[in-house]
Amino acid sequence: MAFALELYPVVYFAQYNPATQRWDEQWLENDRLPCAELQKLPAAEKEKILTARNAMPLPGISYTSQYGYGVFEGMKAFPNKNGGVTLFRPDRNAARFADSMRGIKSPVFPVEQYLQASVETVRRNAALGYVPTYRAEWEADNYGDGEAVYLRPFLNSEGAIGVGVTHRPFVVIGATTVSGYFKGGNTKAVTTEMVRAMPRGTGGLKCAANYVMSALAKREAEDAGFMEVIFLDGLEQKFLQEGSSCNIFAYLKNGTLVTPALGDTILPGITRASVIAIAKSFGVKVEERPVTLAETLINAQEVFVTGTAAGVTPIESITHYGMEKVFNNRAAGALATRLQKELKGLQYGLLPDKFQWNLAV
Repeated sequence: MAFALELYPVVYFAQYNPATQRWDEQWLENDRLPCAELQKLPAAEKEKILTARNAMPLPGISYTSQYGYGVFEGMKAFPNKNGGVTLFRPDRNAARFADSMRGIKSPVFPVEQYLQASVETVRRNAALGYVPTYRAEWEADNYGDGEAVYLRPFLNSEGAIGVGVTHRPFVVIGATTVSGYFKGGNTKAVTTEMVRAMPRGTGGLKCAANYVMSALAKREAEDAGFMEVIFLDGLEQKFLQEGSSCNIFAYLKNGTLVTPALGDTILPGITRASVIAIAKSFGVKVEERPVTLAETLINAQEVFVTGTAAGVTPIESITHYGMEKVFNNRAAGALATRLQKELKGLQYGLLPDKFQWNLAV
């Protein structure tokens, strides 16, 4: 399944009103067809309904559609072993969304309103049977095939033409079911000379335009037989930055876990922060600092990427200018495996919520 554009029927929709300085809310419902009924329909009829759900009342010509001016979030709600449903660290997504909006000089969507809207989006769609049910067999591979609700909050500008900034933006929250993100026969990565972000730019914001280069580099890597691409810094092509849509970690032979320090070229990933906290709880020394590619190739015993979609995904090798460096004999490393097991156990309610990260729906 991974990502599939099978939107749930209930979508949150709001627009900023400069006169009142408030966000006027409504709920879009193209249909209220229960999930079980949708799955029984012939393919053509099902596709017609799903297409209608994605037809939102947004302007065709806008700063967003013309110039990539927009920000978004990716977050998940998880069916729990105890039968409930929880959002994972939505307060962090809400804060990052606000920071991103502030960064593009947009009116800011309030954190509390973000949290309320996210919970209600899951709740209303759960009532129609769209939230996956927990299955014990997911535990066998640390939830590699586990399903969850993926929520996509995003900003879209009002209708506009000519380069400018938004004054009456829309905020939309849609949802769909997802499973494992990285699929396939290898977990090889390759470096690219393409540059994801430059200093004093938008690389530290979850900005829509940032992902154009990610998509191009990812496609180039996949065409060459790799699962993932690794961006290096734009100035020296020396330091690790990110994967195509995920943060990157290296577990060094001296037992230190390192990851690039946050800044205006590194996205402050929610999973990144969670993995750092979990690793420290294991007693692992963690350093957030500049990490060179050379250091990684010489000293790393494990490399892995993290993200809302990726979870904790091991990288079996990195190829740089045609030279491949293999890690841990191509097998998932012990630390990455342990981190994934702990992270997913917390998210799916298999383990006690010792960090108080989950918000019940």
